[in-house]
Amino acid sequence: MEETSEYDYKKYLQLISKKKYLFVMLALAIMTTVAVASYLLPERYEAKCTVFIEKSVISDLVKGIAITPSFEDKIKVLAYAIKSRSLLLNVFNDLDLNANPNSGQQEKMVKEFQENTDIKLKNNEGLFTITFNSENPRLARDYVNTLVRRYIEENITSKREESYGATNFLAEQIKTIKAKMDEAENRANSYKRDNSSVLAQNEAALLVEIGYAQQKIEEIALKRRQLETMVLRVKDDPLKARLARMQNKQQELSLVYTDNHPEMLEAKNEIATIKEQLHSGSTVIGSEDLHSLELEKISLELNSLREIEKNQRRFIASKQALLKSIPAAKTSLDELEREKNSQKTLYEQLVTRYGQSEVSKQMEIQDKSTTFRIVDPAIIPVKPVSPNRVRIILIGILGGLVGSFAFLVLLDQLDSSVRSVEALKSLGVKILAVVPTIENPVELAAVRRRDFWFYGITGTCFLVILATVSFELLRDLSIDFFNPTAIKAQLKQLTLK
Repeated sequence: MEETSEYDYKKYLQLISKKKYLFVMLALAIMTTVAVASYLLPERYEAKCTVFIEKSVISDLVKGIAITPSFEDKIKVLAYAIKSRSLLLNVFNDLDLNANPNSGQQEKMVKEFQENTDIKLKNNEGLFTITFNSENPRLARDYVNTLVRRYIEENITSKREESYGATNFLAEQIKTIKAKMDEAENRANSYKRDNSSVLAQNEAALLVEIGYAQQKIEEIALKRRQLETMVLRVKDDPLKARLARMQNKQQELSLVYTDNHPEMLEAKNEIATIKEQLHSGSTVIGSEDLHSLELEKISLELNSLREIEKNQRRFIASKQALLKSIPAAKTSLDELEREKNSQKTLYEQLVTRYGQSEVSKQMEIQDKSTTFRIVDPAIIPVKPVSPNRVRIILIGILGGLVGSFAFLVLLDQLDSSVRSVEALKSLGVKILAVVPTIENPVELAAVRRRDFWFYGITGTCFLVILATVSFELLRDLSIDFFNPTAIKAQLKQLTLK
């Protein structure tokens, strides 16, 4: 395995040695082509601006009083807002870069500037950088600074317009809701006045009054039935009817007065007289007149009871109607009160929001919520960021060596001629003798001179390529190689680093 590997290694070395002119020329041609191409590529310059969104302490102090835009929301939409089409068109106007909007040139320009504009946030703390690369360094600087300035101005202007719009909207809504609230309050008060008699009633008290009235009706009905019975008795025996009537009267008086009261005594005396008359069986003088008189008294009392019963029934009907109207009246009043309270709550919320909006508007007018501070404005770049000629040339050197070697290997694979004794033996050819190479001193000297000039010229070309790499490295390190003092200072600084 090792012998095979060593054989392959020697084989490739022999191949390079045999075709050294082709190998060196091809490698040098590739290197030179790449180096020249790196200088033909257009140089692009990058301008960078660093901006810090500083969160004001006042935002924390007025938290809950004023409404300020969320700091995190600003960071989220930052990249989209800065690279928006409308903002870029305004920047183009400021820089006099306007193209014909009817053609595709304007859209192409917008897309190109969007692609070449890069925005990077640092740790999501409000610090961000805006970079832009262009073939024109002055344009790169002016574009970045104008873009930042335009974004800050439009951000502040839009926030102020939003604050003014919100305040005006709230003021208009407050007037509208205030009118509705007053209207609802007037309706509720008017309803209270019109239905005060119903709303002042107590349902429990009405039920008690209705119960008392029904009980009184029952008592009147009982008395009425008793009197109707007395009418029948009067027709048969006036004294017995009169006795029954006086006994009923005595019972009623006993509920109110004591036994020694004059009316009680009078009733007792009359009852005793009637009983004595009934016991003696004496005939009452003017029995017909007495009969008529008793019937008249009982009829008057019956009519009075019937009238009282009718009044009580009307009283019950009125109270029942009033009792039925109370729920509907209270429901209507509750709806009016609910509407009034709803409008009042909304009005109070709008007044609170209006106060917050006023504070927010003043904060936006005075730029007290968040402040955009330009930490590092863009300057004219002095050295290009692309193309990276050092990297391109080093890749070209490596590619030249690899490409040239690969080309030699490809030629060797395509060459089908016999170049060794082993190859002849494998074909079955008998080898009689091997003639060694005969060296001619004159030819060897000519070959050495030719190699000397060839390697000298190609080496000089390669050194030029290496010198170009060194020049670009010094240029990237900002070393002025035409100024020895500057070179010493830069080298000293690099040593300290």
